[in-house]
Amino acid sequence: MSNRPINSAGRVENANFGDNFGIISQGAGSIDASAHWHRARIGQQTNFSGTQYQFFSVLSGEDLIHRLNPILDASHTRNRKRSPPDSECFPGTREEPIQEIIVWADGGEKIRICTRRAISWAPAEYAIIETPHIYWLHGFAGCGKSSISLEVAKLYAGAGRLLATYFFFRGAGDRSTMNRFAATLASQLVAAIPATAPLIEAAVRREPGIVTGNASLATQLDLLILSPFQAVIEQGVLGETLDKGPFLIIIDGLDECEDKQGVEELVDHMLDFFKEHPNIPLRIFFASRVEQHIRERLETDGVLLGDLDSHSPRKDIEKFLQASFQTVAKRDRVIRAYVQARGSWPTKPDMDKLISHINGSFVLASTMFKYIVQPPTQEDPTTPMERLPLTLEMNGLDDLYARTLARSEHLPHFRNIISTIALLDMPLPIVKIAELLGIEAFEAIRVLLNLQAIIHVPGSDEKGEVTLCHTSLRDFLTTESRSKTFFVPPLFHLHLSYYYFTSAIERSNEPLSRFNYRHFDTHWQSFMASETCDFIKEIEQLKACQPLFVDRLPYHAFLGSMLFDTLFLTESWHLNDASYLLTECTKQFTLAVECPDHLIQLWLEESLRYDADSDPRTVEFTEYTYEALEQDVQRASTAIRANFPNTPGHQASLSGMEKEFVVDNVRAVDPGLQFYHGANPSLQSFRSGIDVFNVRQLSHLEDMKVTE
Repeated sequence: MSNRPINSAGRVENANFGDNFGIISQGAGSIDASAHWHRARIGQQTNFSGTQYQFFSVLSGEDLIHRLNPILDASHTRNRKRSPPDSECFPGTREEPIQEIIVWADGGEKIRICTRRAISWAPAEYAIIETPHIYWLHGFAGCGKSSISLEVAKLYAGAGRLLATYFFFRGAGDRSTMNRFAATLASQLVAAIPATAPLIEAAVRREPGIVTGNASLATQLDLLILSPFQAVIEQGVLGETLDKGPFLIIIDGLDECEDKQGVEELVDHMLDFFKEHPNIPLRIFFASRVEQHIRERLETDGVLLGDLDSHSPRKDIEKFLQASFQTVAKRDRVIRAYVQARGSWPTKPDMDKLISHINGSFVLASTMFKYIVQPPTQEDPTTPMERLPLTLEMNGLDDLYARTLARSEHLPHFRNIISTIALLDMPLPIVKIAELLGIEAFEAIRVLLNLQAIIHVPGSDEKGEVTLCHTSLRDFLTTESRSKTFFVPPLFHLHLSYYYFTSAIERSNEPLSRFNYRHFDTHWQSFMASETCDFIKEIEQLKACQPLFVDRLPYHAFLGSMLFDTLFLTESWHLNDASYLLTECTKQFTLAVECPDHLIQLWLEESLRYDADSDPRTVEFTEYTYEALEQDVQRASTAIRANFPNTPGHQASLSGMEKEFVVDNVRAVDPGLQFYHGANPSLQSFRSGIDVFNVRQLSHLEDMKVTE
């Protein structure tokens, strides 16, 4: 698409910014000045390809990027095989919607837009409107939005007018939240316009909360992106570049962001900003599915709506399929022999049926093609020629997903592997998935190799993450009415929490950088937040199906720690029976230390990180419950002395204390909460198993005295 008319950036030479601390590096090509920052001195001149540039002393580029801590796989330049979505426009396709975006991005104060497309009995209609600062490309899942976002990003990056890109993706850790969104855009802004670097650095020094998550999203956007960009524009240091057109920020997959409130804040703030600064040369391109919280914000004045569903993709899909089948026929001996004996394949009637069956979905076209040409297996020995008519009987993606998953359904650990990939908060390599589930890597590979039509399987077991080819597969797996026997329930978050917890204990001697302890808490809270899970019932079912593995940490330790932590989480206060948490965590702790297992020893000693967000809490229980708690604590103390006598930090059991009871209810506040969380309720805390016991013991037998 290099023939498209995109205005390119001009040149800025010998630029001086503000108080002599800016950096400008623009010339005939793209120059990465950040690589030279650490050598820059005031007054030093550097020559690139015959052009002089003035550098001024600032914080080194590496230091600034380190402080911003951007997400490196969120931009259009990421490795899409490792960081989905892995989609791009097939050459010569999607030209009409892309050209409409170019008209908007390159437009001046007014642009001409199509208000009604031509039909057989009427010509197209057009209107002249004031150019809005925001463009929203929307369409159904799999219609090619991310591919178009990528193509537009590449066009304007080549033209020197791209400020930043961000591709949200659900289930990809921070990429699916707003946590590091602004800082990630800011790091790209520094690379695009180095003169913004000192302004961003000054903002970070003045307000460190903008990079630590302690400032609002609006504040982050202002201080890290909008204000620095505006200041550079007002100083006039970009020269001829602005004559070529406004700069562009591309944000793809708003519907993939799990922080709906953050999405609303982002859109609202940008709309307000452009109302206040109507002449700023900046355009924002959004792409997403139509979801209510997005529609309510973007269907408004100041936003140009681009309906991708209104562009018929039939010819583009036909072009993609024809080229793809021709390519595979050259390398597949079976297909090549079939064509030599029978003539062209697919036939024209079969191709027409396939295109009609696909019904405009690029993801369905791509997935069906992969399904048809995938290698045969012992369970599915069919050839591509036999599979093609089978696809015509499938009811869209759901049937295709079910048919593909069935290829591995009979294999050991299939359900755990698929459920793990569907619900992980951060994708993992094959080896890490196997370690997490307590299985061999070859067992995971055996399951995944049959599913490559719908799941990206990296070439290395140790490097590269296993990811879904499209988020519609996660939607399918987590919707019972669609996936039926392949349904992945929210309950599996509980199992993932256990897997992560036990892996953290088992690998406690590894550097923290090799295993993120945070995930067990994240999945536990996802389990708690599920509206379809009966918390107590699911805990009891987990206990009933134990042991999960004979050679892993007993589940008693996991439940003892997590139920104790849950007792003080504000999010858990909707639970009706808080006394269940108190008694069950004590019971599970006692059962854990009565197991003379080396992993229990590690659990007692190893401090793990928990997200703390709570206030002091009052718990009511009966005299009978109190006596049961006391008995369990005494049992636990005896078991620790017998099984783990050398455990550091163990406090001897307290005895001979005066206890006063109220026959009906007793009321007490656990001071252990203050011990861990009192200083700052938002801080994360670190606890080992023995820490939990000591706090529980003190609170039950000493400070939780019962008085009239």
